[in-house]
Amino acid sequence: MNIKEKLLEDLKEAMKARDTLRKDLLQILRAAILQVEKDQQVTLDESGVFEILAKEHKKRAETVQELARSNRTDILEKNRAEMALIEAYLPAQLGEAEIEALVRAAIAKADAHSARDMGAVMKVLMPDIKGKADGQLVNTIVKRLLV
Repeated sequence: MNIKEKLLEDLKEAMKARDTLRKDLLQILRAAILQVEKDQQVTLDESGVFEILAKEHKKRAETVQELARSNRTDILEKNRAEMALIEAYLPAQLGEAEIEALVRAAIAKADAHSARDMGAVMKVLMPDIKGKADGQLVNTIVKRLLV
């Protein structure tokens, strides 16, 4: 069962269980996937779906950061719950040590020596880590290792 089928099955289960938070979130996720497929006129593969899920997770993480300064605990908790639900569908995120090992391999493969070569390193690295690691963390590690 691929990820799109799993999202549909879980949506059906959430509807039967009258779990409105889960149902609403799964509808939003499926709509985002279908919108991208319609706009680009393609059928997304697993990595494409994971990319969309990661974007939705990132949106909620940014919202949580903004709401942490306010008194809107109801919306804050809803976003945290949605983040937890999305994380269940995302592949396991790579740890910093794993990312660093992949970055070192990409630097060697791209024959990079300075920060000017960052684009070449990222070009080699991104197919391996797309959807599996936070882009900002990867960027920070690449910069640190290329200095």
